[in-house]
Amino acid sequence: MKSHRTPPRFEPRRTGNAFIVATMLLSLCILSLIKARYCSVPNAKSQALAELEPTEVSGMVTLKGGEAALPEDEEDEGNTITSQKIVAEKAAIDLSKPICSETSKRSNVCEADGDIRLQGSSHTILLHPSSTDREWKTKPYCRKHDPPAMKNIKEWTIKPFPISEPPPQCTVNYTVPALVFSIGGFTGNLFHDFTDVIVPLFISSYQFRGEVQFVVADIKPWWVSKFILILKQLSNYDIIDANNDDQEAVRCFPRVIVGLSFHKELGVDPSKTPTGYSIVDFKAMLRKAYGLERPTAAPSGDPWDIRRKPRMLIISRKKTRAFLNERGMTDMAMSLGFDVRVAEPDITTDLAKFARLVNSADVMIGVHGAGLTNMVFLPEGAVLIQVVPMGGLDWLARDTFGQPSPDMQIKYMDYRIQADESTLSDQYPADHPVLKDPYSIHKQGWNALSKTYLDNQNVRPHLGRLRNTLMDALKHLPHGRKEA
Repeated sequence: MKSHRTPPRFEPRRTGNAFIVATMLLSLCILSLIKARYCSVPNAKSQALAELEPTEVSGMVTLKGGEAALPEDEEDEGNTITSQKIVAEKAAIDLSKPICSETSKRSNVCEADGDIRLQGSSHTILLHPSSTDREWKTKPYCRKHDPPAMKNIKEWTIKPFPISEPPPQCTVNYTVPALVFSIGGFTGNLFHDFTDVIVPLFISSYQFRGEVQFVVADIKPWWVSKFILILKQLSNYDIIDANNDDQEAVRCFPRVIVGLSFHKELGVDPSKTPTGYSIVDFKAMLRKAYGLERPTAAPSGDPWDIRRKPRMLIISRKKTRAFLNERGMTDMAMSLGFDVRVAEPDITTDLAKFARLVNSADVMIGVHGAGLTNMVFLPEGAVLIQVVPMGGLDWLARDTFGQPSPDMQIKYMDYRIQADESTLSDQYPADHPVLKDPYSIHKQGWNALSKTYLDNQNVRPHLGRLRNTLMDALKHLPHGRKEA
């Protein structure tokens, strides 16, 4: 008889093994998915990490989210090396950026941010060494091409803090930028007051909407008093007189600009301004400063108001380039229906009062000279007539007052003096080079040109010719016209 044995349980054991293998495979798949989802791929960064990438290091790492974190002791050595590299790269970038640059053929501008320490008495500005590793020198006046103008402009030095000793301690701290400029040079001549200083000052400071501190070099107290209403429109703070600043004063700013930007004579290039402002905005600023009533050359709505007549302002001169028949010019203009005023501005003129007179005019006429700079107060749509002295001076007349006019929305006209309208014909024979070949005089240089054609010439315009010019001017005005 055969013995009876229980058959071995091969099938359940195989099933258990299969289950274990399947479980392991499933775990491996899950782990693979987790790794793909949450682990960084080599040479790639997750969005979350990218948002925390350091952008600046200065004793701490600043994250793009705006939070600051001190380096942790447990940070690995690789992170420390990375931070040091960022610092070095940032310093290299800062040092490679020039502090001073040429903004035009007329002007240099120096600019820096950070820890700025200004010593007005020594005309020195100290910067943190991370801003520059060299010394810069500049004269903050917009005629760098003109040695006579720059001769007496004080030079400013911009340099890093001394390495061997601590920087001078701040005596006054500011939260607004400093704007350093000079009012030396040719200031005192109204044309140069505006084209060398006031218009460039507007270009450089208008962006701050008053939140800027003016630091003025080569100061002339009378000049500041004369233009104080304009200065107050551009800065909310009292001017710092650099020349008379306390020797111990160290004024600390977050930003400094040394020098003014120049674009063109009596002009602003809106493509070069931070927010696109222009000479039209400059004129609006002047109207606000002086309380000028007329933005445009429109007649009064009151039928009994004398301003229903177009007003003509004659800019009179007494010493040189004077009108010798001013009375006749006035009578002739009145016969055309103009309300005529005659005025002679000079260095002592109350600018606010004169600005209001100019703003009341629809036509302003004068011989080439600084007095025509008052065109900045004319309302839009007014007419400027420049009487150009004899002597081939068309280029001078065009560059100074002709070209700026359209941007100011002023109609420009000229009246060119002929030989028989000039006193030069009384001083020289008809065949003299002064009358026959003015450009031979020009070749002798500015001094010869100026002495001959600007300093020694008066004019007597033909009233018939001038009448035609005034009639043309009337055509550009919205007033009622009297037919001639």
